[in-house]
Amino acid sequence: MSAISSSSIRNVLLSKLPPEELAKFSTDLERLELPKGFLIAAFNDPIDHVYFPDSGIGSVVAVSPEGNKAEAGMFGREGFSPVQAAVGAEISPHEIVMQHSGSGHRITSRRFLEAMECSPLFAHLVASYSQALAIQVTYTALSNVSHPVDERLARWLLMCHDRVDGDELNLTHEYISLMLAVRRPSVTTALHVLEGNRFIRSERGRILIRDRAALEEFARDAYGKPEQEYDRLIGKKDGSRPSNVVPLTG
Repeated sequence: MSAISSSSIRNVLLSKLPPEELAKFSTDLERLELPKGFLIAAFNDPIDHVYFPDSGIGSVVAVSPEGNKAEAGMFGREGFSPVQAAVGAEISPHEIVMQHSGSGHRITSRRFLEAMECSPLFAHLVASYSQALAIQVTYTALSNVSHPVDERLARWLLMCHDRVDGDELNLTHEYISLMLAVRRPSVTTALHVLEGNRFIRSERGRILIRDRAALEEFARDAYGKPEQEYDRLIGKKDGSRPSNVVPLTG
């Protein structure tokens, strides 16, 4: 496999590597499309590859023994998945699936570990992102118990918006209800609230972000802290949207 060019990569972690560091394992990176529904890792199945999206949105889904599901984390071109591969885990504790189509690169789990050994900078970026995702997951848990559904939905839409180009999200009510672990009528009601305030426009299978600043204000403290932590740990995401979030204190 030929080496990839740094200029062809939009994944933030890979793009932060100097060319000489990326060259240490670039021939092991396989470019591929990541269509909606693409299964990056199945629950309780072996982790064969590690994925670095250039575009699109992936969901880390927790699965109970009885088969109940809820989104625990979200990632896109700012990160990689599955993060458990970074500590040598061979089995995925989650279902990891693309919720919004995109493209990216993948590397075998074995070569991923070898790449971290030969590039301390890459290993540092991997560890920093793993920490950033862990913070996101904890705030998702906090939001689930402390915010009403409409604010949780505002947070989730903002997180999706952070990871796509443009203002259009191709999402169904049914899928949103699965990701937020709420009943579909609750999603419909929450969407009506956001649309009534002219933050979004909701159509069948499509949501358009109309006023991001107002949506951030509506989400209050449900959104912002994990995003600030990502910037602190890794740095600003290339091409990221300007945020209107007021820094949290304390």
